[in-house]
Amino acid sequence: MKLGFLYAGQGAQHPGMGADLYEKYPAFRAALDGADAGFDLKTVSFSDPDGVLNETQYTQPCMVAFAVGLTDVLAEKGIVPAAAAGLSLGEYSALYAAGVLDGRTAVEIAAFRGRAMADAAAGVESAMIAVLGADRETVAAACAEASALGVAEPCNFNCPGQIVIGGEKAAVERAAALARERGARRCMPLKVSGPFHTSLLKPAGDALRRRFETVAFREPKIPVLHNCLGGQRTAEDTIPALLERQVQSSVYMEDCIRAMAALGVDAMVEIGPGRALSGFVKKTLPGFPVLAVETAEEVEKLPELLKEVESR
Repeated sequence: MKLGFLYAGQGAQHPGMGADLYEKYPAFRAALDGADAGFDLKTVSFSDPDGVLNETQYTQPCMVAFAVGLTDVLAEKGIVPAAAAGLSLGEYSALYAAGVLDGRTAVEIAAFRGRAMADAAAGVESAMIAVLGADRETVAAACAEASALGVAEPCNFNCPGQIVIGGEKAAVERAAALARERGARRCMPLKVSGPFHTSLLKPAGDALRRRFETVAFREPKIPVLHNCLGGQRTAEDTIPALLERQVQSSVYMEDCIRAMAALGVDAMVEIGPGRALSGFVKKTLPGFPVLAVETAEEVEKLPELLKEVESR
């Protein structure tokens, strides 16, 4: 089977994630023990005694270390991707799966990215709101009108009927109200610490550009679908430039899911924690096979579940 791996982004983290994998699989232990995030990855991921896991500078390296370790565990079982994509931060995990970055480097860049994003968001009264039941044109028009009050931009196109807007609080709230007036079913404020994937994060993009000058990016061994493109890069695109752009522009996850299916994968596997991307797949491509794996128990069950998908 040709599998597409989808890597979870920020927001899916929770204390305890990976603890059972660390206990059972040496490959997972190696991923967490071999990276330098500036803090103890195991302590924050497994027990979070200081309550920092939801702070972006901690979330990001913990999530990437989890993804690296789980990818290695699956590879030992012969389960490897034919294509990869990730939601926001998850794109770094996808690049690891494609051989562009080694595991240690992916985690260390994620730690740097988390700090850069936190610094860029500091002092900004920001908000992010999920708009449900509206199309892209309606949301874009609402953001354009609300921009008289400040920055309000569509920042995540997750799946049909689910678009996140972000930016400065007053403008974002106005854009959400306009979207409701124009037919949106519901608007849900998100608990986030900054206006991620908006132009307000340009300082983080600038910091990443400088950091990438010291990083060796290899050519991907499999197709990677990039957030800011909604598909594969062209010959003119460089991966560092796309990652710089990604942090300060919209994430086209729905488009990435469609592009992955167009590559001919037979099923998609969400590399957790969480199930958010599986939900996006189900809403974007109803009936398309998608499985999620987060725990040691799910790792052991995955080969059999894939056989069931293959036999359908």
